[in-house]
Amino acid sequence: MPGASLLREARPVHSVPGRDRTRALARPASCRKSGCPVHAPLATLDRVNTPYRQIRAAYTADSITVYQAYDPAISEPAIAARRFVEPFRRNRMTWIKPSFLWMMYRSGWAGKPGQTRVLAIEITRSGFEWALAGACLSHCEPGADRAAWSRRLRRSPVRLQWDPERGPRHNALPYRSVQIGLSGEAVDRYVDEWTLDIADVTARVHGIHAALRAGEDVTGSLPAERPYPLPADLAEIIGATRKPPA
Repeated sequence: MPGASLLREARPVHSVPGRDRTRALARPASCRKSGCPVHAPLATLDRVNTPYRQIRAAYTADSITVYQAYDPAISEPAIAARRFVEPFRRNRMTWIKPSFLWMMYRSGWAGKPGQTRVLAIEITRSGFEWALAGACLSHCEPGADRAAWSRRLRRSPVRLQWDPERGPRHNALPYRSVQIGLSGEAVDRYVDEWTLDIADVTARVHGIHAALRAGEDVTGSLPAERPYPLPADLAEIIGATRKPPA
């Protein structure tokens, strides 16, 4: 039956047989060891009630999945080592994205030059929250103290920005998704301390994209992303809000 293989791919990731890690989209190592309800198919988000700025991600009690896209020269050694190794460059800012669909927008469903391999990186929640606690927004908020923002911008090894979340066809949604840029100490921690696993999900990305082009509803094939539970102090630091800034 046409599309049957794609329908098989759309099952919850824990039911995928064998050791094909490209099919286990964003499935952390902890979930491969025991059953986990977190990585069930994504439910349709309530676009009316979704806060304007909110982190949504696939996560467990100890880890969170973020996405990056690279060319094979960087991605293949990382996949083999299950951590970033040379020629990955620590002296450049590297951006991590908890939103799968925003990564698809940024990489053109793994079709843009230099972004042909999509990686799902499982990192510790403690490391992720360290990055948030030390982050500086890329742009000064309306009404904020610009001098204080400039001082924090110079000191912080982490940049954070909120961009419109995207649908499967790259349409902008009425709420924001977070991108986190790591440099200096933050990159070293990301590579050496926070990374628990790296999975190549490119084949699954191509399968979902093919189904999308064929006019299929791909909602059930997407990774589960839930609102990430932010302590109030972290929410304030990163500018998470229910409504757009005045």
